[in-house]
Amino acid sequence: MSAGTTPAPAPGGAPDPSAVAGGVHGPGRLRELTAVVLDALESAAPARGGPLPAGGPEAVARRTAALCSPVLPEKGVGAEAALADLVRAVAEGAADPADPACVAHLHCPPLAVAVAADLAGAALNPSMDSWDQAPAAGVVEELTTAALARLVHPDAIAPDALITSGGTESNLVALLLARERAAATARPLRVVTGANAHHSVHRAAWMLGLPAPVVVACHDGRIDPADLDRALAALGGGPVLVVATAGTTDEGRIDPLPEIAGIVERYGAELHVDAAYGGPLLFSERLAPRLAGLEHAVSVTFDLHKLGWQPVAAGVLAVADTGLLAPLSLRADYLNADDDTEAGLPDLLGRSIRTTRRPDALKIAVTFRALGRRGLGELVEHCVRTAEEFGRAVDARPALRRRPGEIGISTVLFRPVAADALEPEAGDAVVAEVRRTLLMDGRAVLGRAVAEDGDGRRRLWLKATLLHPNAASADLLPLLDLVTEAAARAAAEAAGGDGGTGGGGGDTDAPAAERLSP
Repeated sequence: MSAGTTPAPAPGGAPDPSAVAGGVHGPGRLRELTAVVLDALESAAPARGGPLPAGGPEAVARRTAALCSPVLPEKGVGAEAALADLVRAVAEGAADPADPACVAHLHCPPLAVAVAADLAGAALNPSMDSWDQAPAAGVVEELTTAALARLVHPDAIAPDALITSGGTESNLVALLLARERAAATARPLRVVTGANAHHSVHRAAWMLGLPAPVVVACHDGRIDPADLDRALAALGGGPVLVVATAGTTDEGRIDPLPEIAGIVERYGAELHVDAAYGGPLLFSERLAPRLAGLEHAVSVTFDLHKLGWQPVAAGVLAVADTGLLAPLSLRADYLNADDDTEAGLPDLLGRSIRTTRRPDALKIAVTFRALGRRGLGELVEHCVRTAEEFGRAVDARPALRRRPGEIGISTVLFRPVAADALEPEAGDAVVAEVRRTLLMDGRAVLGRAVAEDGDGRRRLWLKATLLHPNAASADLLPLLDLVTEAAARAAAEAAGGDGGTGGGGGDTDAPAAERLSP
């Protein structure tokens, strides 16, 4: 069937669920169906009534199943009904990162322009593993990765970058490339990282058959350079990859990169920086100096579905020299035959450890072109500034206190003072209960992190990771009221007083406005 052939319409003139999204008639079909999706999305937020559906896992599962079961009926219900039901079910039961009270994770609200570009990519469905499946998309990816590589390694002669599924894949590929470089020495690669490192570093070492990483101590959430020096001295040479972090998951801390780079060079090791969170600071001329020392890294992880407002997935691995990617080269005759490559067809297979992959560079490129580096930098600066203002708002609340020290990028750790009046274990239990109560009520999505206090003890903190590109600090103040109220109830209950219900937070079937009022 040619691209211009129209399949028979469904009964009653309804959209044909077997129609394809591409070709001459694809956009028209998509326009009809997209309207159904947008209607479902538009009605979902008021129906949900907050940043998270109320009632907890069992209630969400029950409501979701009621809307979309059976998923595989004997006879289909049609495109419109299926879309309306399923999108409504997922949207009403979503954790909405566009809500100012949804601040638990490195989970950003995507920009509308990026989502629109993602729709185009899904409709065209290029697979980024051979030129004949992605002629123009391959060019867009090449231009995008070149721009990102130059951003990360501005002084390198031939920097390069790969599009990945996120920080986990980027760290895996970084360790894989380091392992292959070490193979020439006939000695196993040793990985050295901080106690603050992302779990994916340890998982990557395990997956690649490497010795378990050597873990060095941290102070104030950052690698301790003196302990790193001792660790490298103890290894006594050989191929070593030091993994530092620029934007830790729990605290947003940036390791002392210049000091680390100096130590790494002195011992003849290599440096990889996991800047999945902090990398976008490079968009801002004012904030980029926080990443001084990054230029010494042989490879850098950089995510744009965190502080870059892209739909998942939008990861990047940047390298200082394109030759470092040579180990990824692979020949598969049906994708990149020698004679095709010699004839000038670009070879895309060595641009990833995956074969089939989406055109994720398209949404990134559209966002870059729409906003420019200056516009992106302004959004990053907004998030950092909002976190600083939020931190000052916490400081001004007698019932709350912030973790001592500087705010890490856009992450604020805080806890109710009432928890400090209890024994340490009971106090941490109050913090955990506050978070779960707000989750169960659907009022707020706060994270949790264990971190050092001013006295050196490790305590449980509530975590607010502020990634909304245009939410003002005033939009976040009601969140502090909710925490204060829930903490008073939980602390009173922990102390044996009559604090009300601490486990569920109230009537989850109450109207949304009533549930959300502090």
